Amino acid sequence: MDSMNRPAETDTNQKTDLKSLTREELNRFCEEFGLQSYRADQIYQWLYQKGVSGFDSMTNLSKELCTRLDEVAEVKRIKLYNRQKSSDGTIKFLFELDDKNRDKIESVLIPDFYPDGTPNRLTVCVSSQVGCIFGCSFCATGKMGFFRNLTHGEIVDQVEFINRVSEEEFGKKITNIVYMGMGEPLHNYKAVVESAAILTDELGLDLSPKRITVSTVGLTKQIMQLANERQPFNLAISLHAADDEKRSRIMPINESLNLEKLEEAVLHYYSRMMQPLTYEYLIFDNFNDSSEDARKLADIAQWVPSKVNIIMYNKVEGVELERAREKRLDRFIQVLVDRGVTATVRRSRGDDIDAGCGQLAIRDGKDRGKSLRKEGV
Repeated sequence: MDSMNRPAETDTNQKTDLKSLTREELNRFCEEFGLQSYRADQIYQWLYQKGVSGFDSMTNLSKELCTRLDEVAEVKRIKLYNRQKSSDGTIKFLFELDDKNRDKIESVLIPDFYPDGTPNRLTVCVSSQVGCIFGCSFCATGKMGFFRNLTHGEIVDQVEFINRVSEEEFGKKITNIVYMGMGEPLHNYKAVVESAAILTDELGLDLSPKRITVSTVGLTKQIMQLANERQPFNLAISLHAADDEKRSRIMPINESLNLEKLEEAVLHYYSRMMQPLTYEYLIFDNFNDSSEDARKLADIAQWVPSKVNIIMYNKVEGVELERAREKRLDRFIQVLVDRGVTATVRRSRGDDIDAGCGQLAIRDGKDRGKSLRKEGV
C-alpha cells in the first residue's frame, strides 16, 4: 500500500510540473512522495500516452491520492491558438505555451497520399525552441532570434495533440516525426533527447526510433554526443552549401564550426553508429545550384554512407535568395547521380499558409531575440 508520507521537502507555494520531469525524476518524485514504484509508471502513461491534464482523470489512482498530488503538482500543457489547412492537406498549428510570456510556437502535420487518395505517411514537424539563435539568412525563424528552449513536455505535447488531429482528419495515427520546426534541436539537446525517448517508450507514443529524425545545422559536439550515447533516431544535417565560403554567407554557424569540423564529427558519428545520415540541401538559384556545387556536395556525401535531400526553397519575406529553376535543378541532380549519390527532391508543401521549410515564425511584434546573425543582415 502507498505510504501517506509527504516528500521531505515540498515548496507548497510552487507546484511541480510533472511534464517537466524526466522519467527518472518522475520516479524519484513518486518515491519521495511515498508511492510505490508502479505508480510512477501509471502517472507516466497518463501524461504521455493518454494525454490527461488533471489528476482527477487518472482513474486508477485513488481520489485521496489525486487530491494529495494536486496540492503539490500540476500538469502544464500547450494550448492550440490557431490552425490553418493548406490546399495540399498540410495543417499548420500555432500553439501557446503555458508560461508567463505566453510564447507561441508552430508545428506542422504533413500528409502524403497514395494515388487513390488514402493517407500514407503522416509526418509531424515539431519545434524545439521559441525562435532560433543561429540566424540562417534564408530562415524566417532565424529572423526572430532566440527566446527560450522548450521543455521535453512541450515538445511531446505537440506530437500528442497533432496525433489526435491526424486520427480525426485522416483516420490514422502519425507515422513519422521530424525535429525540423522552429529552433535548432541540438541546441536544446537534453529536452530533445528526452522527448524522443518518451515518444518511443511503450508507455508513451510507442513509435519506432527509426521513424524519428533530428535535424541540426551542424553542432559538432552534440553530433558526437549522440553517437557516444548511441541515440537510436535518424540524424539529418542542414548543409545548404558545399564549401565554407558560401555556407558562411548564409549560415553564421559555419564561421566557428566549418566543414572540416563537421567532417570530423560525421566520421565519429558513423564510426560509432554505423548508420547512414541525410544531408538537407536547400537549393537556391545561381547561388548553390551549379555543377561545381553538385560535385562538391557529392564529395561531402561520400564522407560516410548517406543520402541527399534536396529541398525546394519556400520564399521568405526579406530574403533575396530565390528557388532554383527546374533546368538547373535537373542538371544538379544528374551530376549527383553520375557520382553515385542517392538524392531525392522534396517539393514544397503548405506554401499558401507559410508552413514550408524555413517559413515558420511568429510575427506578433516582439523584439528580436538573441542571434548569431549580425543586425541588418
